[in-house]
Amino acid sequence: MAHFVIMGCGRVGATLAHTLEDAGHSVAIIDQDDRAFRRLRTGFSGRKVTGVGFDRETLKQAGVEEAYAFAAVSSGDNSNILATRVARETFHVPHVVARIYDPGRAEIYQRLGIPTVAAVRWSADQVLRRILPEQHIAGDFRDPSGRLVLAEVEVDAGWIGHPLTAIEKAADIRVAYLTRFGEGILPGSGTAYQDGDTIHAMVGVDRTSEVAHILAKSPAKES
Repeated sequence: MAHFVIMGCGRVGATLAHTLEDAGHSVAIIDQDDRAFRRLRTGFSGRKVTGVGFDRETLKQAGVEEAYAFAAVSSGDNSNILATRVARETFHVPHVVARIYDPGRAEIYQRLGIPTVAAVRWSADQVLRRILPEQHIAGDFRDPSGRLVLAEVEVDAGWIGHPLTAIEKAADIRVAYLTRFGEGILPGSGTAYQDGDTIHAMVGVDRTSEVAHILAKSPAKES
């Protein structure tokens, strides 16, 4: 079980909170207006924190220091970006995502390495795909036979600096492309995995759990 912090208790924030709680995770949700918590169902057991989502003390009350992921989904672009940066740069939360209404601004932040979801193609599922590895592996595309899926794969930081060919060999997958600083890159034979990269790979549908398990660990040290 992991801990998740959500900023913004609107329709999407409440949906995320319920989905994560149903999956067995602990959840804290932040909103400036405590009336927003009425959107949460009766019996919601997560923390409800009233305050500004980019305030450090508010984030600490929400348990950001032990958070696996942080999602900023309030109605303000600036607030979402600021809160996401505080979560990542001050509290070192490993997985962050910000909801952005302005597509041009979203592209800028993607280039800075801040995962964003633009409201024009918004859904709670898209946030979950960025903060839950098991959702990443669900994939964006399946071949007509249904045997292969093109998916974002979560890679342990221990793989940084290792060639993509080593990742392919370890997990028995084929890397299709990388997203680096918000841009797609076709890898060459010498391309190495860098911090902040997102790997998109073809994976056998029946091996998704196995692949996620392999790449969630650092590479084995050569004897």
